[in-house]
Amino acid sequence: VQLQASGGGLVQAGGSLRLSCAASGHTFSNYNMGWFRQAPGKEREFVAATTWSGGGTVYGDSVKGRFTVSRDNAKNTVYLQMNSLKSEDTAVYYCAASLTGLLGPRAYDYWGQGTQVTVSS
Repeated sequence: VQLQASGGGLVQAGGSLRLSCAASGHTFSNYNMGWFRQAPGKEREFVAATTWSGGGTVYGDSVKGRFTVSRDNAKNTVYLQMNSLKSEDTAVYYCAASLTGLLGPRAYDYWGQGTQVTVSS
């Protein structure tokens, strides 16, 4: 699976962004999809994930109630809607695909290239 993340940028604290991740190369609807982020000097952090059907979602504690993950299997795309952004959300955001897992980076088989999100305070 090839993954292409987009939608990052510079936003003020309290603002919103929507990330997209377009998939190609395999049957998208077979894969659970996740979002991770990595800030400079920090480990990669789980943000959110959705099951292959979109019927199940899970979120990291730091983004619960602010971020929403969704997918459109007809468009081979997964989204991350980010609201009420904080400076600590600043990171490179990665999308990833997994046939079997949902949590933790080791569960994922394919990764996108990342998109930078910068939140100014």
